[in-house]
Formats: sequence, structure tokens, C-alpha cells
Amino acid sequence: MSDSLVVCDVDPELKEKLKKFRFRKETNNAAIIMKVDKDKQLVVLEEEFQDISPEELRSELPERQPRFVVYSYKYVHDDGRISYPLCFIFSSPVGCKPEQQMMYAGSKNRLVQEAQLTKVFEIRTTEDLTEPWLKERLAFFR
Repeated sequence: MSDSLVVCDVDPELKEKLKKFRFRKETNNAAIIMKVDKDKQLVVLEEEFQDISPEELRSELPERQPRFVVYSYKYVHDDGRISYPLCFIFSSPVGCKPEQQMMYAGSKNRLVQEAQLTKVFEIRTTEDLTEPWLKERLAFFR
């Protein structure tokens, strides 16, 4: 098999954290940022945040390195209903190393399946991650 596509496993501790995050009871915005540990070939936890807006989350993402984010967002629908969708955001900035992009791209589907997420989005620049951008994407899932 060629080295062109490396699919990384998900760290068992991260799997457990994602499971707990999925069933969290809090009603605030929260995020888990994950990265690929190239040496271990594992997707691992980088940081966790509570009470974080999309704009604050954007400032936590590196501008030149890919990252995976699971974001629990308090979404107020047009009719006043409130939901807390779990969003998977793949940040794959233009200008990062091709080898990195391939490792992340190759590992994305496994991570999405592991976390059992359906709202999967991708950004090519961290500047894209704003509340209007997120609401526009979520409106599709009414």
C-alpha cells in the first residue's frame, strides 16, 4: 500500500470524551478541538472549551494547520425553538503542508463515524468560521 493516504485511528480517550460530549446536558456552546498526532498516527484531543462563540472558536484554530472540531451550538430557530446540534467542522486552511492535509482528509471520515455526527462542514480559512456562516449551514437541516 502506498503512503499517499494515511488514515489515523481515534485515540481511545478521545472516543470516550466524544461520547460524553454527545450526551452533555449543558445548554451553552462548547467545543472539542482535535489534531492528528503524526508520530502515533492518532487523532487526539488538543483542547476543550465551554461558553465559546463561533468567533472565539475561530481565534483558537491555527491559521496554517488543519484541525477537527466538534462544536455543540445553541441554535435558535426562526420559529423560536432551540436545539443544540453537534457540528463537525474540518478546518483545512489553504497553505498547509500537503502531507498534513492528506493525513487529516484521510482520517476525517473515520472520526465522523466514530463520533456519529451528521452535520459535517469544512472551512478552508479560519475567517469563514462565523455565527452567520454556521447558521446558514444549519438552516439546511431544519
